[in-house]
Amino acid sequence: MSSSIDPIILMKQEVGKAAAARVLSGSVVGLGTGSTMAYAIQFIGDRLQNGDLKNIKGIPTSFQSRVLAKEYGIPLVTLDEVDRIHVAIDGADEVDPHLNLIKGGGAAHTQEKIIDALADRFIVVVDSTKLVTDLGSTFLLPVEVLPMAISPVTKAITNLGGRPQLRMGVKKAGPVVTDQGNLVLDVKFDRIDNPGELEKTLNNIPGVLENGLFVDVADLVLVGEVIDGQPVVREITR
Repeated sequence: MSSSIDPIILMKQEVGKAAAARVLSGSVVGLGTGSTMAYAIQFIGDRLQNGDLKNIKGIPTSFQSRVLAKEYGIPLVTLDEVDRIHVAIDGADEVDPHLNLIKGGGAAHTQEKIIDALADRFIVVVDSTKLVTDLGSTFLLPVEVLPMAISPVTKAITNLGGRPQLRMGVKKAGPVVTDQGNLVLDVKFDRIDNPGELEKTLNNIPGVLENGLFVDVADLVLVGEVIDGQPVVREITR
């Protein structure tokens, strides 16, 4: 191993490669968003170029994954063009012991949830820092909201015991705007005892498009770790 390469980057590469290795020829693949997913997309593209993988189609979950897929030569389709998604690969911001997730750090969770929930198999790629005992303990819960409804949704979430804050842009004046043209509230809950119930409750607030709780969706979690300077990937299944 070259000492000049950051072990964390090496680990993300190994997890991405492990996920890409599970893609079969002739399949439709949901392409997630984020730094680890970027490596997975790269390795899927590499397998296509060297002939190890044939006749696959990708469905991107964000503008970022669309751009990367095009860069690495992965043919893209839309949901209108396919009958099924064989496998989706995506990252997560938190993973609990039941494989429930919080996603949305990249503000792409609405499209991600559509694709990941439709897939026959949903593979999550993370590093070990994303494993938590309780959801919401290290990461705020993202909620995508129609801009006109920010005030009433903020009040409704506060009444549920959450502390919402509007996500602001970095290197951009004003708030983060999603690929759908909406805004994101990042919400702190002291406890999320029932993720499935909270997911439904939040989505029933008028003006909420989707939230970052992914409950009973993940089938396999690939966890990257650095042990004695070497990247290691382990599997957690439901």
